[in-house]
Amino acid sequence: MYRKKKENARSTKAFALPPEWNLCENNRWVIMAQLIPWSEFEEKYAEIFSEEMGAPAKPFRMALGSLIIKEKLNISDRETVEQIKENPYLQYFIGREAYSNEAPFDSSTMVHFRKRISASIIQEVNKKMVQNAREEKELRSEKKSDDEGGKANRGKLLIDATVGPADIKYPTDVGLLNEVRKVTEKIIDILYEVLRGELNKKPRTYRKKARKDYLAIAKKRRTSRKERRKAQKKQLQYIKRNLNHIEDLIDKGASLEKLSRGLYRRLLVGNEIYRQHALDVGK
Repeated sequence: MYRKKKENARSTKAFALPPEWNLCENNRWVIMAQLIPWSEFEEKYAEIFSEEMGAPAKPFRMALGSLIIKEKLNISDRETVEQIKENPYLQYFIGREAYSNEAPFDSSTMVHFRKRISASIIQEVNKKMVQNAREEKELRSEKKSDDEGGKANRGKLLIDATVGPADIKYPTDVGLLNEVRKVTEKIIDILYEVLRGELNKKPRTYRKKARKDYLAIAKKRRTSRKERRKAQKKQLQYIKRNLNHIEDLIDKGASLEKLSRGLYRRLLVGNEIYRQHALDVGK
């Protein structure tokens, strides 16, 4: 059944919002904002500016937050500004204290944000996010153990799929982990070439064995849940080892700036995929 409704032009002031309206704490942008240690990186960001010369720059949270929004939504600089202008959750994410109909900056400012925030800073932020997510999960597990004495289960903390980039496949998939592993292997190859003359040997990735383990499960027509989880754990171990190798190579002088923009983006997505699957397998 459908009843026709006559639509007349109405004023925006006539659109009612509940007086008690607040941001939802389970929103993905709110959760992600709580996982990023903004203040820890504020000083590093401030070091690239002069204390006396030039106009005041936008805050670090606004700069990094805007870049994350752009990458996560896969939109242009201009559309990023429009989305922030229209969405109170995005305004909260970039550090605004209250909702405003005004754009926080011109879309051309995004160019300066990309120049000022290096790949190494983004990598450090990514590592901190993963660390904070793990600590949050551990605290949640401890609280759940304390409450098991008679209280009903109150649910679980949804910090996996809600904070992941939009192009991450879900639920867990061994083939996806295999792709992440191959990306990390390629990055190790590139970073090692930068330090070839300074290192005694190349980091070991066990890529042949990892591929063999993947094909063992991929070629099966039917697999049990136990077999899939076992295969996931193996691929996660290979990825974890590779990510540690990447961190070591960076500590020894290699730079992620050697990566193409596409490969660097795949590394960021791969980090998030690894985090999500590690959380899932650990449940």
